[in-house]
Amino acid sequence: MLKALVLTVATFAAMGTTQATPPKLEKEALDFTGQGKVTRTMVSSTRFLHQVFHCIGTLVACALILVACGKPDTAPPPPEVKVIKVEPRDTPVTFEFVGNTVSSQQVEVRARVDGFLNERLYVEGSIVKVGQVMFQMDPKPFKARLAAAKGALAEQEARLWTAQANLKRIKPLTAANAVSKKDLDDAMGKVNAAAAAMEMARAKVDTAQLNLSYTTINAPVTGVSSYARIQNGAYVNQLSGPLTYVAQLDPIWVDFSISEDEMLKYREQTKIGLLRLPENEAFVVEIVLSDGSLFPHSGRIFFRDANYSAQTGTFLIRATFENPDDTLRPGQFVRVLVKGAMRLNAIRVPRAAVLQGAGGFFVWIVDKDGNAEPRPIEVGDRQGDNWFVFKGLSMGDRVITDGITRLSAGIPVRIASTGDGTAATQSAPSTED
Repeated sequence: MLKALVLTVATFAAMGTTQATPPKLEKEALDFTGQGKVTRTMVSSTRFLHQVFHCIGTLVACALILVACGKPDTAPPPPEVKVIKVEPRDTPVTFEFVGNTVSSQQVEVRARVDGFLNERLYVEGSIVKVGQVMFQMDPKPFKARLAAAKGALAEQEARLWTAQANLKRIKPLTAANAVSKKDLDDAMGKVNAAAAAMEMARAKVDTAQLNLSYTTINAPVTGVSSYARIQNGAYVNQLSGPLTYVAQLDPIWVDFSISEDEMLKYREQTKIGLLRLPENEAFVVEIVLSDGSLFPHSGRIFFRDANYSAQTGTFLIRATFENPDDTLRPGQFVRVLVKGAMRLNAIRVPRAAVLQGAGGFFVWIVDKDGNAEPRPIEVGDRQGDNWFVFKGLSMGDRVITDGITRLSAGIPVRIASTGDGTAATQSAPSTED
């Protein structure tokens, strides 16, 4: 109908412009000799055009009215949303921290005697075993000192033998009053002095032997070695600083810190019954590496620093892990997951459902009439893709998790609920009920 009306308007306009205007213009040309006649002809032509355009406008208005009357008056459907039903339950909780790995025994390798460093006998960065030779110092001066000490010891042993032999001769003479008592005392004193001198000489031999052994520098523990700080041929002594260090890798420690605020918060939550800690605080500790993979061995907390750090505002906590494959090295940053605690009657909602506005955090819920309603909440810790909600929600509340961008307060919504892999659609109660 509308199409036919438009065609009629177009045909009428064409006929009016093709049939009326050219004759009038032709008549205007023929009547050029009469001034008044030409004027009347032009006026009549203009009036005819006005009538044509008036008819066209009327027909177009009628067409628009017909189009408007033919369009059905339908309201947009309510937005479709997905919801979860709030069900408080005891939920295991994981505390997450940032930590770094520390060697359980990192030992500096130093020179114990003065001398020249002959050579390095290990591969820098390799795993070394306890007792493995790492450096060799020049042993010749120490061998000479050892030989001199042994000669001094032999000399003192000879003096002792002479003194003891002299004492044996004097004792019977003293008994026969052939010599004075003073001669016996002098002989016994020489024996004792010779014995003491021999012990001093033997100690010097032990010292020389020990210093000679110090020229061979061994690995103090089994672990990964560092690079050599001092090169071959350098003169070293006890003040030269470390030659290198060896870090034990198995077991390995992980240090992390907990702030004073967090500690007080968890203590208060435990006191009021929101949080339950494991028996004897036997937490299970896991670590996540930088690539997101989980370290295969779990650990345990074995040290809590009693002192509060004024510089960082935290308390130091240390956990130990088995590291048989030397996967972890000292200095790595890891995510520390502390497990074993339980939140009692906890409410969790997906992170996507929690929004933040000027007044704080809130979620959208479906009220009893099937309308969308914003609900202010108080959130706690975040665990994975969920937030723990401490206040604002209760058992049975329906929290909207999808379709939030199309919502406004008070509008009706249609709930699309999903369970065990199949989607079922359910209509919320109408606002008119």
